[in-house]
Amino acid sequence: MDERVLAERLITYDTSTSDGLRAAVGFVKGWLEARDVPVTGREFGGLPVVLADVGPASGPCLILHGHLDVVPAHAGQFAPRIEGDRLIGRGAYDMKGALAAMMCAVHDTAANGNIRVRFICVPDEESEDVEHRCTDSLVEEGLRADFAITGEPTDLHIGVQAKGVLAIRVEVSGTAAHGSTPWLGDNAILKAYDMFRRIETLRFSRESSDLFDRPSINIARIIGGDAFNKVPDRCTMDVDIRFLPDQDPGEILAEIRALGDDVRIVKSFQRAPARVSRSNPYVRALREAVSNSLDDEALSVGRDGASDAISFLEAGVPAVEFGPIGGGHHGPDEWVSLDSLGRYRRALRDFVLDLPAWLAREGEDRPPLRAVDGGLAL
Repeated sequence: MDERVLAERLITYDTSTSDGLRAAVGFVKGWLEARDVPVTGREFGGLPVVLADVGPASGPCLILHGHLDVVPAHAGQFAPRIEGDRLIGRGAYDMKGALAAMMCAVHDTAANGNIRVRFICVPDEESEDVEHRCTDSLVEEGLRADFAITGEPTDLHIGVQAKGVLAIRVEVSGTAAHGSTPWLGDNAILKAYDMFRRIETLRFSRESSDLFDRPSINIARIIGGDAFNKVPDRCTMDVDIRFLPDQDPGEILAEIRALGDDVRIVKSFQRAPARVSRSNPYVRALREAVSNSLDDEALSVGRDGASDAISFLEAGVPAVEFGPIGGGHHGPDEWVSLDSLGRYRRALRDFVLDLPAWLAREGEDRPPLRAVDGGLAL
């Protein structure tokens, strides 16, 4: 089974549900075991996790990390279809296409005698529970490696930075009145919307960096009002801020609190930005392997979205995001390039097999990765 057929099969499972995840994990484990790849399983939060190791027990260790879960979709989006070079379906780009190629690459490198390859497939990267994640738990339990790749979408570039996450729940106060005389009250829902627009214009929102032109700010949820005939006097909104690697989330919170006494932050969650040196020897070795597959130079990019790469980075394991070409993730026509899946698989295979020779030449003077024009992953 090649990466295309394998990706199609993975898309057919509705892994936005626990039943779909269990069925898909059963297939992944069976596929690997049928190819003599040893698999161990465990659960996290009632959901199955796949762990597999190939290669020698000693020597450099690499992690290939992916997730099977997807955001919810209509039933038709789990029926994959091909249009030209595009494989279309929920999860094709984020990230069942990459996962299929990773599984093939694990099989391709199983007999190598120099590099330990550890394949990890988690079930909760898309979960709304941002405080309790499987990858965090595995790392806390002692999971380590010399380098980690998580297969998030990067269009065959290498994601060396990702924005941090600042999720806040803001409570806005107003004044109640009868719904027939709204001018006697102060509508908290309208004030909340106005407050969000003001957050979008704060100083931090206008800053940029070498790989990002601005932070991302999204109003994700708004809750207000308790009666049809009443001017609402209280409203809460959830705001999702993705801040730049050099920004201080504490300063962002201070800017928002300074907007007025009728605005109160009642809950917040932070996830650190991801950043790994473009001069890291494993990053440069991956650049070389990808460039061979592309017949061109692989470049570094920044990623707007967060990923599990930060779990490894916070434990001292250099980690990057690296995935195939595609588009439309989380949208109705999500797709991945079939040609890029083959290139992605070859790049991962070459990275593993060529790494010992590359590390032996590490003393040579080699330039760090250049950034893609504009710095951003599309």
